[in-house]
Amino acid sequence: MEKRLEVDIQLIVHATEDLEKILATFKEAFDIDREDFDMQNLTGHFENPIIMLHAKIKKKKAQFFVKKLVASIPREQINTIIEDLENRYDDSTLYLRIGKQSLVKGEIVLSDKEPVKIKIFTPIYKQADIEDTFTRLLTQGTI
Repeated sequence: MEKRLEVDIQLIVHATEDLEKILATFKEAFDIDREDFDMQNLTGHFENPIIMLHAKIKKKKAQFFVKKLVASIPREQINTIIEDLENRYDDSTLYLRIGKQSLVKGEIVLSDKEPVKIKIFTPIYKQADIEDTFTRLLTQGTI
């Protein structure tokens, strides 16, 4: 039996970006439906409209997302994440940022510029197990 897994996804869509295209990308790449996202209309620094998208997925949908995500990240970037793992988790949550524009192009690339923020949570009760658990998740797509 796999451990409990929850994924939290957050991103900002600017007025110059195509919301429908971004939502279609999530559906095609990860089977995350429009209805899975909460949308919040906000105003940017220069009074421009922006939309905050937030999804919290659980159970099988979260497991599917993680497997697809890990399978899509290039091996050298997985190795980079693992080498820097102690800076990418807090307690039982792994933090990743991938490029929104590259995602729309069908690629998964780690990026801090206009990122899709991803938090992957699974309960880990022993501090000593955290890095092993997240390394297994990143290399095998399961925990």
